[in-house]
Amino acid sequence: MNAAADDRPILQVEGLTIALPAGGDRRTAVRDVTFSVGRGEILCLVGESGSGKSVIAQSVMGLLPKTLPVNAGRILLQGEDITHAPLARLRELRATRMSMIFQEPMTALNPVMTCGEQIDEVLREHTRLSQAERKAKVLGIVREVLLPDPERMVASYPHQLSGGQRQRIMIAMALVLDPVLLIADEPTTALDVTTQAQILKLVLDLQTRHGAGVLFITHDFGVVAEVAHRVAVLRLGDLVEIGPKADVLQRPQHDYTRMLMRAVPTLHLRKRPSDPGAPLVLRVIGLDKTYVDKRWFGTDRTVHAAQEIDLEIRRGQTLGIVGESGSGKSTVARCIVRLIDPSAGQVLLGGDRDGQDAGTSAIDIAMMGASALRPLRKRVQIVFQDPYRSLNPRRTVAQALVEGPVNYGLSMAAALQRARSLLALVRMDDSAMARYPHQFSGGQRQRICIARALMMEPELLVADEAVSALDVSVQAQVLELFEEIRARLNLAMLFITHDLRVASQVCDQLAVMSKGRVVESGPAHRVFSAPQHAYTQALFAAAPGRGFAFGG
Repeated sequence: MNAAADDRPILQVEGLTIALPAGGDRRTAVRDVTFSVGRGEILCLVGESGSGKSVIAQSVMGLLPKTLPVNAGRILLQGEDITHAPLARLRELRATRMSMIFQEPMTALNPVMTCGEQIDEVLREHTRLSQAERKAKVLGIVREVLLPDPERMVASYPHQLSGGQRQRIMIAMALVLDPVLLIADEPTTALDVTTQAQILKLVLDLQTRHGAGVLFITHDFGVVAEVAHRVAVLRLGDLVEIGPKADVLQRPQHDYTRMLMRAVPTLHLRKRPSDPGAPLVLRVIGLDKTYVDKRWFGTDRTVHAAQEIDLEIRRGQTLGIVGESGSGKSTVARCIVRLIDPSAGQVLLGGDRDGQDAGTSAIDIAMMGASALRPLRKRVQIVFQDPYRSLNPRRTVAQALVEGPVNYGLSMAAALQRARSLLALVRMDDSAMARYPHQFSGGQRQRICIARALMMEPELLVADEAVSALDVSVQAQVLELFEEIRARLNLAMLFITHDLRVASQVCDQLAVMSKGRVVESGPAHRVFSAPQHAYTQALFAAAPGRGFAFGG
C-alpha cells in the first residue's frame, strides 16, 4: 500500500442524506452530513435521541432497513465506496475491516449460545483457523478485554454475566479480527459510573493498541470529554458543528451545542433551603431483604440484597441513594413501596423520631398484609426508569391518570380535573389526554408517569433511576421538574440513581450503597465535599468528564 493510501481517512462520509418514510416528523433522518475518521482517531458523534446518530452508524455497517434508503452521498471505507455495496461484500467487511459495539449487549447477544461460541462464530465465518487455533484466539481476546477467569467466561451464557462483562464480550467480538474501523453506539449508556469508566479506559487502550479509527456515538458530554479527539454535533439530522474536542466543548459556536453544554450535570451541589424540624414522612429501621436460590443439587444459594438499612426522610427533603448495579438501591426502593416483601426490619410512615412514642403515630408497613396495606399505598408512589414499560400502550393518558384515584373513590369528574391540573404542573398540554404512550417522546412519557404518581397525592415520591435513560437536555428538564414539584407540593422524595452528577442536582441527604449495605450517609454537601468511604471516593473518581471545563 502506498503512502497516500496510508494517509487517507479510514472512514469518509460525504454529503450523506437518508430519507424517512412518509408520515415521519421530518423528511430526512440525516441531511448532507460530511465527516471523516482517521487512523487512531476517536470522533464522537453527539446529539439527542432522533438526531440521526444511530442511523449514520447503521448506514456505515449496511444495517439500515429498506425503508430508510440512502438518497444522496457516499460512504468510503479506506477509499472503497460501500454506500450501495452488495450484501455479500458487506458481510466480508463486517468484523474484518469494520465492527460495531451496540448499546444493549443483552439484546445484541444470542441468549442460547455461550459467549465463547459467539466469539468463535466470527472466526469460523471469516477465517480458516483450526478449532484449536480459534479457541486460543477466543481466550486471548477475552484476556485482552480484561475479563476475569477467561475459561469460565467463554463457557457462560450472556444472562450469567453482569452488564459490564457482557459489554466486554461485545468488545471482544468486535475486535477479534483487528478491524480498522470500530463503531461504538452508546456502549456505556446503561452502565454504572464505575463500570462505564472501566469500559471507556478499555476502549481507549484497545484503540491505541490496535490503531483503529473509532466512531463513538453518545449523548453524554462527560464521556466525550474522556475519549474524543474530535466532536461532531447532530441536531435533527443536520451536522451543526464539528471540530477538535477542546474547541467544541470549551468554545461551542452553535446555539444548540451551547444548550447541550448547559444541560450537562456537574458535581457542584445546588443550594436549597432545608428544614431539619419538618415532620417525618419515612423512617426505615434495620431493613433486610434476602433471596434464597433453591437448587435441585448442591447447597441453596443465599443472596443478601439489602442488609441493616436505616434511612429517614422529612417533608420537603430529597434523599438520594447512589451505588452501582447490584448494590441494593432498587431493592430498598421496592421494599419501601412494598412491591416486594422485606425479610426483616421496619418501614414506618409518619411518626416522630425523637418522641418516646415514636412507634405509636407511625405505621409500620414492612410486614403488613395486602388488605391492610391497600388504603396506605396511595401515600407512597413510584416513578420507574422506563416510562414506556410503565404505561399501558392500550390506554390513553387520561385513562392512565384517572385509574388510581377512581379506584380509591374519587369521582371521574374530579379525577379528570386533577389530571388536567397535574399535566399543567409537568408542563404538558391538555391535548395529551386523548393520546397514547407511543405518540410521545421518552421525556414526555416520563412527565406523564410523574403526573400519574402525583394523582394519588402521595406523601413520599420514589424515583427509581427515573432519568438515567434520557438525553442530557431532557434529563435536565426532568430534574428541574422534580425539584419544582418537591418545592411546590412540599413532598418527601427518595431518589435512586447510579450517577453522582444527577444526585448533586436534587438531593439534600445522600446514602451510598455497596453490596447491600449503606457504607456512607449524611447531608449531601458533606458527602460531596469530603467523602469518607473508599467506595464513595471511587464513585467520585469515576464520574466522566469530572475535570473538564465545559463552555457554553
